[in-house]
Amino acid sequence: MELLARINAVLRRSRRLPEPERDHAFGDITVNPKTREVRKGGQLVDLLPREYRLLEYFVNHRGEVLERDTILTAVWGHDFAPPLTRTVDMHVARLRRKIEDDPGDPQWIVTVHRVGYKFTG
Repeated sequence: MELLARINAVLRRSRRLPEPERDHAFGDITVNPKTREVRKGGQLVDLLPREYRLLEYFVNHRGEVLERDTILTAVWGHDFAPPLTRTVDMHVARLRRKIEDDPGDPQWIVTVHRVGYKFTG
């Protein structure tokens, strides 16, 4: 069982996320998948690689309610996590501070309580 779980995890990690063919814009934010640049109000936003991958995942799944475990698997490549992990929450909070006008009342990455997050951009 463990071997099958590990094989499945490797297979999931080997799949590439589909990249949008063109820039994605929401509000005053533009995400360029070819250059991996994010701009807010024309200014370059300094995102860490993991933050960019998280934002890219949200952009590619706009409007979907995404569970924390699903995000963790897709962005971090983990096939399992302790049930109380706050990794996703901490990274979402950091990403919100960089792209949201009011991180305390987010407009783009909305919390779906007891489930995960929804990207509305």
